[in-house]
Amino acid sequence: MDKKNINKADNENQVLKENDTDKDKNINNEDNKEKISPEDKLKELEDKLVRAYAEMENQRRRYEKEKDDAFEYGGFSFAKESLNLLDNLDRSKASLENDEKLKDSEFLKKILDHLNIIKKDMISIFKKNNIEQIETKNKKLDPNFHQAMLEIEDDDKEPGTIVQEVQTGYMMKDRLLRPALVAVSKKTSKSEKKNEIDKNGEKNQENNGKTNL
Repeated sequence: MDKKNINKADNENQVLKENDTDKDKNINNEDNKEKISPEDKLKELEDKLVRAYAEMENQRRRYEKEKDDAFEYGGFSFAKESLNLLDNLDRSKASLENDEKLKDSEFLKKILDHLNIIKKDMISIFKKNNIEQIETKNKKLDPNFHQAMLEIEDDDKEPGTIVQEVQTGYMMKDRLLRPALVAVSKKTSKSEKKNEIDKNGEKNQENNGKTNL
């Protein structure tokens, strides 16, 4: 037998061995499948059903929340933009009141009366839609509702007390439409207190000198 025939026979034997190995693997896999009991299969199916039900329940809750939010706060963006109308009314009033030509005139009084009526109507509409002004005056600064724009020295109030409202803030139910812009109190600095004491001392000395004369 020549070398070619020998190599050919070896290759055929190798192929037969590989086929036998594949058959053995398939038989082992089938045996493993048969080893899974009906109880185990039933438990596996139950687990899959529980997970599928839990996912469906989570999706239902998310949908319900989104639906409720859409109903409760559907006009949130519109309400937020509408606040600019109130701001413009206040700016218009301030501009007219500071106009030297219009001051103390009957014409100005009528215009301001009309603007006040419009503003009251708008605020009334806001309240009907659960939009309320945020309280500020003499309240303690709350970062959830107020934004401090400046500090004003005031030794009669606790530091952080709101002493002036720069821009009105609004809530829509339990959501913040915009924070109130405010000025808060702070204690007088030591250097300024010293200057005040020095000035008062000088004034007293001057007054005493005048009295002696």
